[in-house]
Amino acid sequence: MAKLFIFGLGYSAKRIAREAQSLGWEVVATGSDGKLSFADEGEVRAELALADAVLSSVPPDRETTSDPVLERYGDALSQDWLGYLSSTGVYGDRQGAWVDEATPTIAQGGEGRRNARAQADRAWLEQGARVFRLPGIYGPGRSIFDRIEAGKAHRIDMPGQVFSRVHVDDIASGAVAALTANVPPGAYNLGDDLPASQNAVVEEACALLGVEPPPLLSLEEADLSPMARGFYAENRRVANGKAKRLLGWQPKYPTYREGLRALLPPRP
Repeated sequence: MAKLFIFGLGYSAKRIAREAQSLGWEVVATGSDGKLSFADEGEVRAELALADAVLSSVPPDRETTSDPVLERYGDALSQDWLGYLSSTGVYGDRQGAWVDEATPTIAQGGEGRRNARAQADRAWLEQGARVFRLPGIYGPGRSIFDRIEAGKAHRIDMPGQVFSRVHVDDIASGAVAALTANVPPGAYNLGDDLPASQNAVVEEACALLGVEPPPLLSLEEADLSPMARGFYAENRRVANGKAKRLLGWQPKYPTYREGLRALLPPRP
């Protein structure tokens, strides 16, 4: 039985683990939902020595900006298959233009909101990993329906502002396709086919729920968190053609419309 070692069994990585297990892989992982402690170097190194593949979903350290996995266990990553969950934030603001894997990242320019992530992205590429660049992630328990229920959904008056998205199940299918097929190392964008404004998503979700959408506000009136304001400071469309060609990947939820219908809460 092939073994997959996962650093950081978080929201997306758990879906990847489940998909790999369904295909007969043994999965061991660190993280709050894993069985290993990241700090238990003896156990981690012992399991890494037995692993056929390694996936990391651990982000850069906020204080040091270094990648914790590469910093501590980089010398133990000699497996034939390495994977890393990155972010399309590495492309920075493109003023609404399309980006693909050939687009320079902000690690090459040294500027941008997520330079630490871009540096980690580059480090994993240099390690020979398959780097999955992910846009806004949504799925069960993490969707606009949950924000509407919590009274935290916003419509912001920013014409031309768009975001790319991906359903968590499509992340899993893309990563496992790369795991099980003989695809080359490199970057792969896993995003849906229809970049769209957040307003369009909010309005679609409210229509499905049969409720009025929240009022249209300016960015200042919305009083967003610094992180949320950072998202609105960037505008880009993410192309997914490489993943489709090389991984044979087709998102189950090609747009937010299919994704929202699949997540629609049952009516009382």
